[in-house]
Amino acid sequence: MRLADLGERGLLAELERLGLVTGIEHDAAQLAGGVVVTQDALVEGVHFRLDWTSWRDLGYKAAAVNLSDLAASAAEPEALIVSLGLRPDTEVARVRELYEGLAEAGVPVRGGDLTTAERVYLSVTAIGRSQRVPGRAGARPGDRVVVTGPLGASAAGYRCLQDGVESPLAAAHLRPPLRLVEGRRLGAVASALLDISDGLAADAGRIAERSGCRLVLELERVPVAAGVAEVAERAGVSVWELAAGFGEDYELLATVPEAVEGCIEIGRCEAGEGAVLLLGGQPVALRGHEHFR
Repeated sequence: MRLADLGERGLLAELERLGLVTGIEHDAAQLAGGVVVTQDALVEGVHFRLDWTSWRDLGYKAAAVNLSDLAASAAEPEALIVSLGLRPDTEVARVRELYEGLAEAGVPVRGGDLTTAERVYLSVTAIGRSQRVPGRAGARPGDRVVVTGPLGASAAGYRCLQDGVESPLAAAHLRPPLRLVEGRRLGAVASALLDISDGLAADAGRIAERSGCRLVLELERVPVAAGVAEVAERAGVSVWELAAGFGEDYELLATVPEAVEGCIEIGRCEAGEGAVLLLGGQPVALRGHEHFR
């Protein structure tokens, strides 16, 4: 069996079944004293291309995607640890720009590692503290499903970058939002909470799987970022492929017992299993992103 057969989720489930990893059902590891730790890596040619990403934007995004996991853990960030792999002929000025981008996120870099690599490899560990981590396993029938902001801008921005089309949407892909304040607010009330990194469809499915209930999402209620519909039409794809299937929005998805100010309600939890996306009352099949597949 190969990784392409299992996919990322299948691989993690197998490692968990064997007892080789534990506590991986949340966006970040929970340690004693309210400490939460998360780690994410960006690899050149897989997560970014230097012909359309500045070094400063790369640094900012590497910080932002990790801080998004802390936001989903309702955490206050304290430090970043940075591991960086570079080719020896890389200009020192480019490295300075990358660290300036990391610094823009407002969390200090406290350590890390440097190594030689054939392509740029940037791994960031984010450390914070949280009084309460909702996790993914607490959603219950009767809960509401909410998001913190519009979706699809990152996917549309990626399409524009890929096609060489100038658009303000490109910034949404290169510079994800930071939802730390919203995460701490949701942390006090949410029954489940994660960030939308792999697409609304996939990430809703993760809450459903861990919580043992069904999430029913009504696409008509999903906020779509301005300009996404036009990009979808130009690309010949459904707007929902960009807004619910692509990912990298880094908005927060939560289940809550009552309405939360500043969040948009897009569905409900009920008895059953899996995540169901409805459009006009009819199911829509969207897969979302999964590594190795």
